[in-house]
Amino acid sequence: MDLKEKIRIIDGFPKEGISFKDISTILQDKDAFKYTIDKIVEHLKDKNIDMVVGPEARGFLFGVPVAYAIGAGFVPVRKKGKLPYETISINYDLEYGSDELEIHKDAIKPGQRVAVIDDLLATGGTISTVAKLVEQVGGEVVTLDFVIELKDLKGRDKLENYEVMSLVEYDI
Repeated sequence: MDLKEKIRIIDGFPKEGISFKDISTILQDKDAFKYTIDKIVEHLKDKNIDMVVGPEARGFLFGVPVAYAIGAGFVPVRKKGKLPYETISINYDLEYGSDELEIHKDAIKPGQRVAVIDDLLATGGTISTVAKLVEQVGGEVVTLDFVIELKDLKGRDKLENYEVMSLVEYDI
């Protein structure tokens, strides 16, 4: 299946000059959604993953079914103030401003093997922060898996110490 045919492109969203890659069309298409999950699961099958980590919110959409399929746990990484228990957090820079992500302190046991899954790799800022959080609580980041990668934004360059896999690549 060619996933590019299943992704809706919306030019000028959320602002002029942006070409938004809409994954809701994958989620709505049962065959495309199953294919996407199956391809990520196939990539993870021999990696002995203990935990799947997904950043808020679209990482949840792909991470949870993958975790279920491989028999792993799932850990959400959320924006500051959304998790109810003791957390650690990291502040990181965005194009215009900053944001803060957090994870429960006890979400991952030291030495557990982790796959981080998200819908999109752009500049790599969010996902490198997620990887740092996983490592701070003792997890080993085995792979970073994405549905879409925007190659021209060079997010992979920020992630050079990690294995990175994407199902679909776009030049923006």
